[in-house]
This record gives sequence, C-alpha cells and structure tokens, in this order.
Amino acid sequence: MIRVAAIACLLFAASGCSTLTSWVPGILEGEDNAAPPAKLQSIEAPVKLSRLWSRDIGVGRNEYKLNLRPVVKGGRVYAADSEGRVTALDALTGDNVWTVKTGAAVSAGPGVGEGMVLLGTSNAEIIALDAGSGSERWRTFVSSEVLAVPQTDLEKVIVQTADGSVTALSARDGQSLWSYNRSVPVLTLRGTSTPAIQQGLVVAGFSSGKLVALTAEHGRVAWETSIAIPQGRSELERIVDIDGSPIIAGGAVFVSTFQGRIAVVELATGNLGWNRDISAHAGPAIDYSQVYVTDEDSHVWALSRTTGAAEWKLDQLANRKLTAPEPFGDYVAVADYEGYVHLLSRYDGKISGRIEVDGKGVSARPLVVDDVLYIYGNSGKLAAYTLE
Repeated sequence: MIRVAAIACLLFAASGCSTLTSWVPGILEGEDNAAPPAKLQSIEAPVKLSRLWSRDIGVGRNEYKLNLRPVVKGGRVYAADSEGRVTALDALTGDNVWTVKTGAAVSAGPGVGEGMVLLGTSNAEIIALDAGSGSERWRTFVSSEVLAVPQTDLEKVIVQTADGSVTALSARDGQSLWSYNRSVPVLTLRGTSTPAIQQGLVVAGFSSGKLVALTAEHGRVAWETSIAIPQGRSELERIVDIDGSPIIAGGAVFVSTFQGRIAVVELATGNLGWNRDISAHAGPAIDYSQVYVTDEDSHVWALSRTTGAAEWKLDQLANRKLTAPEPFGDYVAVADYEGYVHLLSRYDGKISGRIEVDGKGVSARPLVVDDVLYIYGNSGKLAAYTLE
C-alpha cells in the first residue's frame, strides 16, 4: 500500500516526467509511519557458505538507484561501478583479466554479447567494450538515461531507456536500426526493466503496467498485454511500474509490477495466464517448479509455476529492503540493506543460512552461475561463494 509521506523523494525527470528515487519497499514511507526492519534471529545449524574470493570493484553504486549487477560469461565475471570503471575477472579465482576506466556515469550494466561488454549511462550513452581486451569499440547516444541493462540479439544491441523507448542498435558500430516509443506516466518509480529476448521477440515492460512484445528484426508490435491497470485518485496510487525484468522460460513470460500483480503470459500470443495481486518493484525468479518474488514489504513468496498458488511466504525479513530472490541449489538467496545474504529453503522458506558481505548493504540481485553465488555490494565489493 502506498504511504503518501514521501513525495519529497521526487527527483529528476530525464524524460519529462517525475520519478521516485526509491529502493522499494519503504520508498514512500515517511518517518512517522515507517515500519522498522525486522531484527535478525539466530539460525540453528546454519548452512555454511565458503568464500571462493572477494575483490573491490571501484566505488560500487552511488546514492541513486542504478542497475549495476555483474554478469558471467565464458568463464569471466564482468562488473562496473558508477564512475565508469569496468573490470573482467576470472570467474573461479577472481584474478583480474583487465580493468578499464570509461570516464562515464554508468547507470546500467554490464550486458555481455556479440563479443562485447555493454554499458548504459545516466547521460544517455551506450558504450561497447571488447570483451576480450576491454578496449572501446564504440559509443553512441540514445534518447534518455539508461537504467536497463543493454541486451544483444543477432548482431543487434537492444536498449530500453527511461523515457519509454526501446531501440535496436547495430552491434558493429552502434548505429540506430529501429526504435519503439511509448508515453510515460506523470509519476513513475526510478527504474526501467531489462527486456527479455527469445525466439525473435523482444519482451519489454513499461511504467504503464503494459508488457509488449516487439519483433527483434524490425521493432514491430507482436502483442501487448496489460499486467496491471492504474487505479486510485492520486498519481502515487496509480503507479504500476514494471521495473523488474521479465523472465522467459518454457514458452511463457513471468513478470511482476509495483502495486499490481505477478503474472504469467504466453510468449507466442501474449495471452494472460494465472496472476496474483502482489506488489513488487523487482522482477521474479524461477526454477523448475516455483516462482519466487520479493514484495514491497520484503516478504518473500514462493508460488507454483503452473498455477500461481502460494507454496510458502516468509515475513521474518520484513522491511529489510530485500533484493529480488535468486535460486541457489536447494535454497533461494536474498540480500538486504545491511549487507547480509540470507539463504531460504526452497521447500518451505525457512531461513537456513546467512553471511555478511558488505557493511554498506547489497542492492543488486544475487547472481548464480554454475553453482557459484556472486554478490555485488553497494561499496563495490564483489564476492563469490559456494555451498560447503
């Protein structure tokens, strides 16, 4: 539910509309009615995490909501900080492969594909670096600030910007190939979902609560579906942003909205399947049987992938500004504002393990690749863990 007290969080408007600089939950909570974060309880016989390595990646994030999350590909981890430093590390040892300083205000990325490391900036730039050496291949301007991680598809770079545009650029030289534009509501959260790409379709979520599939070749609309419909009298009450990235799996798209729903949509047709009224600013995660989502109150849900029925709900970490969840073996990893990473049992949601990673907190969603858990803290610390 919206707490009106923080219209003071209204900040800037690169696209001509107002945005909330929030990390939800709590972004709209005033000092008088903000619920305190849950206190951490001791864990009986906790699951042990073994740290493989830890490295400092520049300055990390700044005070604004940036979409900086490491990515793993080809045995390397790529990460960027808010001042434009980009680093490639060996994924298993943490050894430095290369580091470059782009001099840009990086706000999203990195994305990796077509032999490149791709970055979006607050100054509406897309920067392409060579994945092997870190040397710059090209940089180009797009229509607005970039808060979604650039993606690639068949010699194209797909970029979604804060002003409601989705643009395809040539992977060779950054030239614009096509652009799709939508209007943006008067008031939105500060954030942009990262498009999901599969079977020649670019599936993008918008701040109007719409999910749209575009053809990757020409940017034409294949289908459009309303995941949430704005309701209420005030602009605050009508916020239904899709800021969390949609996930495509098994011929379906899984998506969540703030003050709206989590839903499944058929990829081929856009037909809406099951849906539940859960407000979430971050996107869902899935495994072979369940869908996981962190709601605006930092409650973690596990839903049946086939029916949407609730399998379990954890509220013991309420108001701790949890990240989106990430499946990790028999567990689900979430991180919080104090820099703790919590492991929840995927079977019943029980808190089974915990480790402190970064005293300045963790805002980036955990990343799991090849049974290794990567955590990127707000101070710029990047660490890799395995289950003992």
